[in-house]
Amino acid sequence: MTLTHQLYEAAAPVWRQSLAHPFVRSLGDGSLPLENFRFYMRQDYVFLIEYSRVVALAVAKAPDLDTMARFATLLDATLNQEMALHREFAAECGITAEELAATEAAPTTRAYTSHLVRVASLGGLAETMTALLPCQWGYTEIGQTLARRGKPADAPFYAKWIEMYASEEFASLAVWLRALLDGYAGKTDPERLVEIFCRSARYEYLFWDMAYRLEEWPV
Repeated sequence: MTLTHQLYEAAAPVWRQSLAHPFVRSLGDGSLPLENFRFYMRQDYVFLIEYSRVVALAVAKAPDLDTMARFATLLDATLNQEMALHREFAAECGITAEELAATEAAPTTRAYTSHLVRVASLGGLAETMTALLPCQWGYTEIGQTLARRGKPADAPFYAKWIEMYASEEFASLAVWLRALLDGYAGKTDPERLVEIFCRSARYEYLFWDMAYRLEEWPV
């Protein structure tokens, strides 16, 4: 059993909960209220900013030029392509660039991104990749699962989202991360990696739940 398969098995219960979450299910069938999707889009924009910081740390921790270049390419694609596409997609949903920029991180977004940045700051590349992998791998599974069920014809925003995350191009990133992380088998503490992976997987679930509940800071 590979290292990443061990991580997957450890997080399987919460992984199944994410796939079954009402936000994900209603996104897939088109019944999700647009207000919830807009909330998700704004929080995901905040998340991407902090995600970029973590990828930048991965560049610095990479052991060789090829790995540095791959993470640097990912960082460039996130900052200069994905975030631009995010702004364009948000505009189609009725969210202005100014509204995105002014978005305050909700409690779950703040907790999740703080976890990622802390792991990447204090750990090595294996720990950093382990923290990121549930996002990459989880979105691929959700996108492909919803695509198999059939994209909602009467909800073009949601169909476009599903198409993006079900794509082979997006899936290839998780495949690369898994292969790179599997190379660390026997070279790092597996129990620590399981802890990091499961925590990120739980935050992935909580991110969907946050958007479903339109989470706010207490007054």
